[in-house]
Amino acid sequence: MPLFGKKDVSKKTKKDAEKSQSIEDKYDVKDLLGTGAFSEVRLAVSKERPNEMYAVKIIDKKALKGKEDSLDNEIKVLRRLTHPNIVQLLETFEDKSKVYLIMELVTGGELFDRIVQKGSYTEKDAAHLIRQVLGAVDYMHEQGVVHRDLKPENLLYYSTDDDSKIMISDFGLSKIEDSGVMATACGTPGYVAPEVLAQKPYGKAVDVWSIGVISYILLCGYPPFYDENDANLFAQILKGEFEFDSPYWDDISDSAKNFIRQLMCVDADKRYTCREALAHPWISGNAASSKNIHGTVSAQLKKNFAKSRWKQAYHATTVVRQMKKMALNSGAGISQDARMDNQDCLVNGMTESNRL
Repeated sequence: MPLFGKKDVSKKTKKDAEKSQSIEDKYDVKDLLGTGAFSEVRLAVSKERPNEMYAVKIIDKKALKGKEDSLDNEIKVLRRLTHPNIVQLLETFEDKSKVYLIMELVTGGELFDRIVQKGSYTEKDAAHLIRQVLGAVDYMHEQGVVHRDLKPENLLYYSTDDDSKIMISDFGLSKIEDSGVMATACGTPGYVAPEVLAQKPYGKAVDVWSIGVISYILLCGYPPFYDENDANLFAQILKGEFEFDSPYWDDISDSAKNFIRQLMCVDADKRYTCREALAHPWISGNAASSKNIHGTVSAQLKKNFAKSRWKQAYHATTVVRQMKKMALNSGAGISQDARMDNQDCLVNGMTESNRL
């Protein structure tokens, strides 16, 4: 599908495009779920299969003017990726004023919110989460894609089920390696790798660093690098200065600490790859502790990661109401994957990524 009415399209393709389906032909676009700088996300219900719901990211072309290549890149990346732990782009539509991305609807809420809600939480739980992330990012790297903005807000639970899988979302800053050398300073302060801040050419290793930062937070509830002054924060990251402070790390295994050191290694050439990280005993063996660390971690998460300013208003209740209505109309119960309650419902693409 040609985006933004590009003029290098053949007459035959133009004719075919005129005959192609519009979003209205296939979906009922319903309630607003969230908004971003250049887009909004709405609930979309399949007309062919009314019990199937999706998230549609609607991008205003006028608002995106001058940044069209960024959207083209995001779509190109998402079309390349098909993995159970990556939010899937299903199809795209375009009209004169808007581009529509039909995405999987992810309803389980944010990573940190779910940890706080748990009654028990252990290193083994954290290792299970990180194993899923590493598996997805390893696949991504095999496909030549670097995410470049891995952070907790982009890790969402697929459903509200207790055993729900984790999903990676928001590929707005992702890059395909064969599209050129990466040297642009981008990402989110606190999670960005030293080589990015040093303005050196970089690659897949930046994602591994970010996973190291996330792993650190999952085990103590606070970030390894913090300063209200960005210059001081970046100086810490460039030196790789972080500690396993007492008493927060006293009950954390040596294996977990070793795992984090391997991922948060300042020298990108010596840093673990995703494949090496997956083979570490803390991930693949029995080195992760079963001690309940929920009290300490949840208290620190609530203190350090209170509802972030980036989060936009959205309405989970409208999704619940729509799903109940669909279940009544079909005379059937809601499927396990589709079940949800009045908890937060998060979808990919609700916000635009931060840039340094």
